[in-house]
Amino acid sequence: MHTDTERCVRAVQSKDARFDGWFYTAVRTTRIYCRPSCPVVPPKPENMTFYPSAAACQQAGYRACKRCRPDTSPGSPEWNQRADLVARTMRLIGDGVVDREGVPGLATRLGYSTRQIERQLLAELGAGPLALARAQRAQTARLLIETTPVPMADIAFAAGFSSIRTFNDTVREVFALSPSELRTRAPKKGADSPCTPGVLTLRLPFRAPLNPDNLFGHLVATAVPGVEEWRDGAYRRTLRLPYGHGVVALTPKSDHIGCRLSLSDLRDLTVAISRCRRMLDLDADPVAVDDQLRTDPLLAPLVDKAPGRRVPRTVDEAEFAIRAVLGQQVSTAAARTHAARLVTAHGEAVDDPEGGLTHLFPSAEALAALDPASLAMPATRRTTFTTLVRQLADGSLHLGVESDWAETRARLLELPGFGPWTVDVIAMRALGDPDAFLPTDLGVRYAARELGLPSTPAALTARAAAWRPWRAYAVQYLWATGDHPINFLPV
Repeated sequence: MHTDTERCVRAVQSKDARFDGWFYTAVRTTRIYCRPSCPVVPPKPENMTFYPSAAACQQAGYRACKRCRPDTSPGSPEWNQRADLVARTMRLIGDGVVDREGVPGLATRLGYSTRQIERQLLAELGAGPLALARAQRAQTARLLIETTPVPMADIAFAAGFSSIRTFNDTVREVFALSPSELRTRAPKKGADSPCTPGVLTLRLPFRAPLNPDNLFGHLVATAVPGVEEWRDGAYRRTLRLPYGHGVVALTPKSDHIGCRLSLSDLRDLTVAISRCRRMLDLDADPVAVDDQLRTDPLLAPLVDKAPGRRVPRTVDEAEFAIRAVLGQQVSTAAARTHAARLVTAHGEAVDDPEGGLTHLFPSAEALAALDPASLAMPATRRTTFTTLVRQLADGSLHLGVESDWAETRARLLELPGFGPWTVDVIAMRALGDPDAFLPTDLGVRYAARELGLPSTPAALTARAAAWRPWRAYAVQYLWATGDHPINFLPV
């Protein structure tokens, strides 16, 4: 979008927050870059230059605006609605792969050379993987500086910097302030906002509107005891992270999601935030989605009644696939019971002083080692389960943010017991495909019949062609016509 100068100028002049994260405005006269909704008086159009990423602005010598904090705007929805190389690369960078494995590790995961990846990122985003990772490290550093009393040396390494000097130089270059000055300028916590050691309190922005009912309702209705819970108005769960583990509490607010994170290793902050944003689908563009779905006269009333529905996703793709198999042909309550037994027997215990969480969900390696005879399920589903966890454990099947959607679908369909419904629900909620569709789902078919839509899978799929590329969101609106607990915000 950043190449459409006229459209970008209009968005900046109208301070349209819907475009935050789509592009960034660099002002030649001040050498500052802003988000489109920056509250200051818009610069003259001839002084504006538009970039597709904060990293590109920083590489061009611009520093972040202190008023609108453009580095904290929602991420571009492009990376969650596309499955090409650039989008998959951006999802991996957001998951901290460059910091942990370097650019060669990034390339290995994607199956391309580093040269190909750098060339495509530069062409589309104006910055290579190192610059994009550097911009992300700077934002992580600012979060830690402003929201914690952690010493600067610890923050430098937790944010992914190789040295304190690089940390200091980057913060000064990006924010035009030293780390100490950033901390001094940060809003002070009031007496009613105590700071608990080891706990970070953050605000996760999103593009309005956001309807939290089905989003949190689905996560809570299917929650696995010990791993997930609803407590004091927040969805809480344990997180398995690259350097350790964590517990997160996510609270829906009118203009943001409250996020309370407890991490065993601060180096996991960026990854934890990225995975929570992905689980709640916070980088979606609800206006684009709803506008497309409103073109169907039978869907339009559902969209108008409760706009901004998101697709409830996951923080762990392998975990979701395992839970999808446990839920085959059984009720939600039975699926939770099966999962809870596995958690108690094979999950790693964690401490949760603020709630009732007890375990991490078992890893594929732990589940691959269990005795199949101990699984209380039919023989055919037992075979499906053991085949899945074995392939996840030995690496012959990989599910992650970088997965190619079409290729992974084909791989899953080759597994015994994997039909179209299981594969598409994994594509929708684990892989993040916004166009995944469930024409055989009973809830979808029932809603279609009640609305006057075709109710047979083939006819419904043909009708849904007009909803592309947002059929996963259409499923949320169709499910919401029922009275299942997944559709209601817990009380």
